[in-house]
Amino acid sequence: MKLNKTSFVALLLASSIALLAGCGTKNGASARPNDTPPAHNHAAAEGDGASASSGAALSDSQPPSEPAQAPKSSPDSTSDKAGADKGKAPDAPIGEDKGKAPDAVKNRAEQVVAKPDSISVLVNKQFALPAKYEPSDLVYPDVPFIFKENIEKRKMRKEAAAALEKLFAGAGKDGISLAGVSAYRSYATQKALFNNYVKTDGEAKAKTYSAEPGHSEHETGLAIDVTGSDGKCAAQNCFGGTKEAEWLAKHAAEYGFIIRYPKGKEAITGYQYEPWHIRYVGTDMAKEIAGKGLTLEQYLNAVPASAK
Repeated sequence: MKLNKTSFVALLLASSIALLAGCGTKNGASARPNDTPPAHNHAAAEGDGASASSGAALSDSQPPSEPAQAPKSSPDSTSDKAGADKGKAPDAPIGEDKGKAPDAVKNRAEQVVAKPDSISVLVNKQFALPAKYEPSDLVYPDVPFIFKENIEKRKMRKEAAAALEKLFAGAGKDGISLAGVSAYRSYATQKALFNNYVKTDGEAKAKTYSAEPGHSEHETGLAIDVTGSDGKCAAQNCFGGTKEAEWLAKHAAEYGFIIRYPKGKEAITGYQYEPWHIRYVGTDMAKEIAGKGLTLEQYLNAVPASAK
């Protein structure tokens, strides 16, 4: 069909108008004023708390906002402290020495006894028992104590226990009734006692009447503190004036025991006078020590240099 000039112009105008209408619709959709970011993204920008509380509302199609970085540790934080303290010497001893009195862990000249099971072993401030030493022949002597329980401090080494039974029997024949107070002590027990004394009286005072762990005769199983059967003045200075103390000073050696810390010998033994503390060394040695008025240190030619 042939179009005249007027029809052709009309058709051209109609096509142009339709084309313009389609473009206007497309451009209008992309410019909507209400297209704002989703509410949960806005909330996430308000702080860590808001982000956490709105996390459940996030849709599966919308990825969550990037998590906020954890705050950096302050100088006082645990991780920074660990780094700062690495290689730093601890303020207090550790392991076995933890809790000891200050001088108990300092390096010092001391000797460990070579024969801890010897009846004549010397244990004092200068000579220590081997670490973790425990006598292998501990028994319960058949004598009365001021307590009823069969516990550690009733025990003594077998030979010393037998001698103690004879000593108690001999005292009984002379009208003297004795009772045990404290015999064997383990390293752990001695450590606890010594540390308690330090807390109560101070280190210097404690060392005049108590041994550091490893240095106590009670740990040998050869020593015992005794008192009268009434329990009065047990391990106290007032025991010195009792008839029981006088009997021990006169007769203990007959049964193989010595008064280990005699009066007037404090500079040699390192401890105050203890008339209640007897130590088994065997009859021959005990009689010689008592007869000559010696200490065990003097008898063994082991007097500390500070006492000479």
